Amino acid sequence: MALLLQGIFSGRLSAQSSAIAPVRGEVTEAGKVTPLPGAVVRWLLDDGTNAATATAVTDAGGHFVLMRPARAASRLVVQALGFRADTLAVPVGGAPYLRVALRGGQELGEVSVTARALAYSALTPASVQVISAADLTKSACCNLAESFETNASVEVTTSDAVSGAKQIQLLGLDGSYSLLTVDNQPALRGLAAPYRLGYLAGPWIESIEIIKGTGSVVNGYEAISGQVNVKLKEPDKTDQLLFNVYGNDLGKLDVNLNASARINSKWSTLLLLHSDHLANRVDRNKDTFLDLPLATQFNAFNKWKYLSGTGIVSEVGIGALRETRQGGQTGFRDTGGDAAYFEHYGTTQATTRYTGYSKTSYTWPTRPFQSLGLLLSGTDHDFTSAYTPGYSTATATGPRTYDGRQRTGLGTLLFQSVLGNTSHVYRTGLSFLYDNYQEVFRDGYRYSIETPAEANLREHRNRRELVPGAFAEYTYQNSRNFTFVAGLRADRHNLYGWQLTPRLNLKYDPAKNTVLRLAAGRGFRVANPIADNAALLASARQFQIAPNLRPERAWNLGGSATQYFTVLGRQATFVVDYYHTEFDNQVVADMYTAARDVIIDNLAPGGRSFARSFQAELQIEPLKGLQVKGAYKYLDVRTTYDDVLLPKPLTPTNRAFLNLGYASAFDKWRGDLTVQWYGQRPLAPINSAHTHGSGQEYVLAVAPRYALLNAQLTRGFKRLDLYAGVENLTDYRQANPIQGAANPFGPDFDAAMVWGPVYGRLTYVGLRYRIE
Repeated sequence: MALLLQGIFSGRLSAQSSAIAPVRGEVTEAGKVTPLPGAVVRWLLDDGTNAATATAVTDAGGHFVLMRPARAASRLVVQALGFRADTLAVPVGGAPYLRVALRGGQELGEVSVTARALAYSALTPASVQVISAADLTKSACCNLAESFETNASVEVTTSDAVSGAKQIQLLGLDGSYSLLTVDNQPALRGLAAPYRLGYLAGPWIESIEIIKGTGSVVNGYEAISGQVNVKLKEPDKTDQLLFNVYGNDLGKLDVNLNASARINSKWSTLLLLHSDHLANRVDRNKDTFLDLPLATQFNAFNKWKYLSGTGIVSEVGIGALRETRQGGQTGFRDTGGDAAYFEHYGTTQATTRYTGYSKTSYTWPTRPFQSLGLLLSGTDHDFTSAYTPGYSTATATGPRTYDGRQRTGLGTLLFQSVLGNTSHVYRTGLSFLYDNYQEVFRDGYRYSIETPAEANLREHRNRRELVPGAFAEYTYQNSRNFTFVAGLRADRHNLYGWQLTPRLNLKYDPAKNTVLRLAAGRGFRVANPIADNAALLASARQFQIAPNLRPERAWNLGGSATQYFTVLGRQATFVVDYYHTEFDNQVVADMYTAARDVIIDNLAPGGRSFARSFQAELQIEPLKGLQVKGAYKYLDVRTTYDDVLLPKPLTPTNRAFLNLGYASAFDKWRGDLTVQWYGQRPLAPINSAHTHGSGQEYVLAVAPRYALLNAQLTRGFKRLDLYAGVENLTDYRQANPIQGAANPFGPDFDAAMVWGPVYGRLTYVGLRYRIE
């Protein structure tokens, strides 16, 4: 996205004294306004020789300037990695402006492309790491949660030992603090957060961009720790057919079908289908609880794309999802009534979700750096869930239930142009967000001191947000080594008033292969206290939610240094970064202070909440075909609980990562090994409330250090890939992932204090069949 926002004139040229008027132009992706930086433009001499001639390389905005050689030449060759080369005739007279649109599909093996592509972008002002399509095939990657297994920047954790839900952490903060976008539009937010990583199938994804820091104001105000942008496959660029099937030894079956069609030169469409099913009741550790919930999902998405050829590009998409889950004890059966929840411990969840969007842009034919875009999206997310209540079931009147519906509409009008020349680019626009939340949370009890009206007020949490906003962003880039991006947005929240969001990104290249970045900005979000802590519903903890919760606000400041170099003639990258997030206010879930309670309240006056993240990563190719990634991460995440600054539960202080990937010639064989090591992390057991006084210190329980090993082997054929793998090769398991499993109806039951693997070693096989 950052490349699209910058039209920078810095084309390299090789001038000759006898050259005449230069040729200027731009190179883009066919059917899109996205520029192609790094494309090579050269003359093809009319005498048929291959002698060296003037060449140019497109800048970050896809622009180039190329001098005409003294020898006769009337044709240009334009090439870019991963795209089909194009040759075009150039008029001899005058100084034409050329527009070249390259189509994808250059016949290159995946490993060759991956080896040359930079995982850490050298062009963007923000720190952006790209997980490519080739990276996504290094693991099973059935859904978005599994797409980060070969990446060191994002941690994926299991929320609890009953629901099987996954969550991400970025810069030491939960996924709710990072903005998740799909094709650069905010998605899967709010009430969808607990299970959202399972709502995007891996085979649907073209690439993933991980942006550390607050990012651009264009995408809204909610990003605090960063942004994860998922790029879905494009109708006019992807395979005509992709069929993927996966099965593992737990009994899970995963099936995907992608089908695209180019209807004519202007219209193309893509249909994405996904289904997964697990009906096998597995209890490997013999604690009477399912190691994974029984689950079934049906998911479909359809995209249509229109290219007018005269500057208008439009895309629309609609999607629908239905998912059901059932977890708990192996004897639990969902019979449709309340009695089942009191015979055995059980949980059920059901989700129905509909989405739709449209994106339309117009680029001025005579001003290719100027465009106007309109982005619209809408979501209807509806779910129900039920849990066996905590404490004494003898006094409960029914199961603990949490139901919700979120209807969201988002519109953005965006204009982009330049100030004088393409060294000065600005974007400005208007946005409007509509969020309607309807939540009902019943703990399964009735209290004699409460009137029906008071109970209804306590159980229903409804909220409607109307947020009009305006934003502006200015980008300056010289032709050599400096980029400056400053943005500001102002939003008028109907519940919380005016919110200002300033953001800044600086990029400086002190040497040819050295990139320094600095980022600073502010983020704002309205918390959903139950959805954000949904994992704790699978425990006997009682929710104590304070009234008048305020929005969460935080500053993020950090930077990175990237060094590109060569090892034995092959490209290598070293990156080190540090980010500090400081909250002005945070909605804190306190599990330390009171036994068997989670107290959700605003950050206490005078209290602090911060996250410090340091990461160093090295990527090298010591041998042809062998890629090595190694990283170390240090996290310091602390919050004030009951006037004491303590580390956040379940966040490891130290983490190490190693990935080895090997591909033989023509990608016939591919092998990958990933090792992840986790240091100690603090715990907050349900039966150990902490008390303190003058001179007394907290003594925290901690989880042990451990390592996980994953491996996969792939055999590639012309159109078919066969793969097999193993996760958690050493069969390491958390000894007691469910505390109080022997008495799930008692006050000490807790399935949310999960820090390690639950079901041990997992083996799987699968195949991918494609028609290009």
